[in-house]
Amino acid sequence: MLLQKEVVAYLAGHIVTAVSAGLVEITNLPSAKDVVNQVILDELSVEDQLNDEVREILSQYSEYMRREQVSYSDMFRKVKNQLIAERKIVRASGRDTGDGMKLSRDKITDISHKILNAMRKGRDFRLKKPENDIRLNIVKTFTELLLAEDKIDKAARQKIRSQKREILEGSEEFDLLHRRYYAEEMKKLGIDLARP
Repeated sequence: MLLQKEVVAYLAGHIVTAVSAGLVEITNLPSAKDVVNQVILDELSVEDQLNDEVREILSQYSEYMRREQVSYSDMFRKVKNQLIAERKIVRASGRDTGDGMKLSRDKITDISHKILNAMRKGRDFRLKKPENDIRLNIVKTFTELLLAEDKIDKAARQKIRSQKREILEGSEEFDLLHRRYYAEEMKKLGIDLARP
């Protein structure tokens, strides 16, 4: 998943807090946060499930790909793109679509529509302002957190680069240090990634 569950829970809390400031009346705050959290998790898991499905499909053609000298990554990309087009799935990864953030703007917009729909149907929400104002507030809150998360990721990478010796990205040591520094920076936001 592109965002860790702790980050999604933090984001859901911020979205509920942001919309409760005059846009939506919330009757049960913990339940409302759970609803928003579940919508985001469900939407982010769609592409993970698709990736698993593509891997399963390609495992059936491994002999053919080896015989025809077809690159696994090229074939993976082609099959995934075909399934995305057929199922009209909005790509989650922003970096795949040229956006600088982890999630694409299209995916953020898609999730905002689904959150708004869940609010419309949920017992814990009473919409007080126009739906588009609420949705735009959700997009703004989502985007702000993703920008903060991106800065945290860059800060963690910078700490690794500032070591006395060079640590190659992709190495086990780099990954361990990145997780540690990333968790330290996230803790400053109030997100404890060490908690189970």
